[in-house]
Amino acid sequence: MNVMATIDATWFDLDKLNVLVALVVLSALILYFIYHARRGKALFVRRIPGLESVEEAIGRATELGKPMLYVSGIGGAGDVATIAAMNILGYVAEQVAHYDTDLLVPCIDPVVMTIEQELVKNSYTRAGRPENYKEDNVCYLTGEQFPYAMAVSGIMVREKPAANFFMGSFAAESLILAEAGAATGAIQIAGTSAESQIPFFIVACDYTLIGEELFAASAYLSREPLLLGCLKGQDYAKLVIIVALLAGIALLTADVCLPGQFSQWFVNLFASAGG
Repeated sequence: MNVMATIDATWFDLDKLNVLVALVVLSALILYFIYHARRGKALFVRRIPGLESVEEAIGRATELGKPMLYVSGIGGAGDVATIAAMNILGYVAEQVAHYDTDLLVPCIDPVVMTIEQELVKNSYTRAGRPENYKEDNVCYLTGEQFPYAMAVSGIMVREKPAANFFMGSFAAESLILAEAGAATGAIQIAGTSAESQIPFFIVACDYTLIGEELFAASAYLSREPLLLGCLKGQDYAKLVIIVALLAGIALLTADVCLPGQFSQWFVNLFASAGG
């Protein structure tokens, strides 16, 4: 009997049942919205204020006859923030393709450079302006963090782009890039999931996508069903968590006003996750 109990505990820990339930609910929500997104259902995503400035930046660059600079961070091709930055780059490139404006995309990773070359090329083709694409504008600079930051800063000083985009994964070089761009008077739009770098972008850039807004912007602009479904599923999962928090507060309040065991079972439901 003890052997059977040991086997059961090895295969399934009942103290973790709530984790399994939460995982099933989250997965069901995400799969539900991905299914509807792929069937063409319009999923509402709130427009992020920072995205409003993309058209303004493109228009300004066109009017001034200056290029635009897009930096997709220092992450590799497998970095989630870099992938989100690539999706945004595809949208920006497609908009730029309609005008005779150069889009400069310096890269720190050769694999990312190869992907972004194809991405920008396809965006120009979708816009019906393949002849405006210049392969040399999407280039590899160096694989080192601070030499890369210095090289990009040099491009800003020499080319004086009218608009700078900083999207993706950033570290200590973020303020160097943002300050160099601000000194040239360019419109700057930044977005990163690195919490430690967000303050630097906020003080030095005109618009900043904070944290998860980077991934929301990626889904909003690309309209990929997989991204939209994941975004909506996570939003509804957060709503479930908020409802659970409010329910817990209400039950604890009831215990204070009317002493009893109203909330004990509810507290144990979540506390057992760490058991």
